[in-house]
Amino acid sequence: QVQLIESGGGTVRPGASLQLSCISEHTSTKYAVGWFRQAPGKEREFVAAISWNAAAYMGDSVKDRSTISRNTAKNTVYLHMSNLNPDDTAVYYCAAPDRSPYYSGTFHYSRASEYSYWGQGTQVTVSS
Repeated sequence: QVQLIESGGGTVRPGASLQLSCISEHTSTKYAVGWFRQAPGKEREFVAAISWNAAAYMGDSVKDRSTISRNTAKNTVYLHMSNLNPDDTAVYYCAAPDRSPYYSGTFHYSRASEYSYWGQGTQVTVSS
């Protein structure tokens, strides 16, 4: 069983920054690790993903103010977001597909259906 554990959420003021962490022994053994978010009453939304070879893919809503990175030695993937606004309020999930780095097919990083394993989520609330 692949376990992913998110942390770093909280309540912040508009304009603040946050760094979320996703810890899993599989961050470097799966094809990618992705971050998604889901606000109440809304569909799950792609935020960012990082591939096994550290290529980064960013969602449109955060790409100009967020970065995704990985520390292989710590089995951790980070999502750093800056200039947060109330629209960023959501539960943030990290996820991994059931594919190894040797997978040679097409992988759609932004599709939630590509990911088989999900963490429990961490709440981010942006409020003044």
